[in-house]
Amino acid sequence: MEKRIIECVPNFSEGRDPVRIDRIVEAFRAKEGVKLLDYSSDYDHNRMVITVAGRPPALGAAVLDAIGIAIELIDLNTHSGVHPRMGAVDVVPFIPLGKCSMDEAIDLAREVAFEAGQRFGLPVFLYEQSASAPHRVNLADVRRGGFEGLDEKLKLPLWAPDFGPSRKHPTAGAVAVGARSPLVAYNVNLDTDRIDVARAIARRVRYSSGGLRFCKAMGVELKTRGATQVSMNMTDYSRTSLYQAFELVKLEARRYGVAVAGSEIIGLVPMEAIADVAGYYLGLEDFSLRQVLEARLWE
Repeated sequence: MEKRIIECVPNFSEGRDPVRIDRIVEAFRAKEGVKLLDYSSDYDHNRMVITVAGRPPALGAAVLDAIGIAIELIDLNTHSGVHPRMGAVDVVPFIPLGKCSMDEAIDLAREVAFEAGQRFGLPVFLYEQSASAPHRVNLADVRRGGFEGLDEKLKLPLWAPDFGPSRKHPTAGAVAVGARSPLVAYNVNLDTDRIDVARAIARRVRYSSGGLRFCKAMGVELKTRGATQVSMNMTDYSRTSLYQAFELVKLEARRYGVAVAGSEIIGLVPMEAIADVAGYYLGLEDFSLRQVLEARLWE
């Protein structure tokens, strides 16, 4: 029987303490039916992104173990960082891979969400494909107000949690759990410490302000580097390419006399997204993923 595989990319509000980072990551190491694919952390964002994949029951159990460890270690009352967050475990997306269906990912998301609420006393919001209402689909709407605004938000009937108590966890806040299609976390670093410039460029790039259709963006300060960043989520890289986002950031940066210092991908990226960028910058004619050796070997 074919094994059904789901990917999970949980985000944790810890990017500075290597001991805490290692303890959370340990929840995914050497687990039957689960493969730790990647993890990365950032001091300025004070955030860690883990990428794992596995069979649904085993993956769900490992994610719940990691949630428990993060709640034990992270206190958002003393947490600071440039990335928006409402929870010690901020967001837990499940992504179907291969022949696994979105419905299967939704089922796993709901199972983990229910158990997280019951086991840890954590308010849980379902989002994206798992959302229980239209106003909960967009993660930015769910997270708006952050940890500090949760007390008032949870008093509103519109924002009653899907699972768990109707009050924030005193140190771990709340968590968003859902199922979604693959996205690419893509950041462009700017050679300036002016946060107003980074924010202005982000406004021009993101869809909600009239920019690229499948792009979410915000400007953030990277104090440890003396620089700023346009931090983006490309929610459908097949319809809005990474090169489109990169070129638009460069174009907008020119009006402020600012150079692009480089860019980075957080976590893992689908091969198709990189092949698309290579095809554009190399001017390849009629190029497709089927011309990539590894892609053909893995078919």
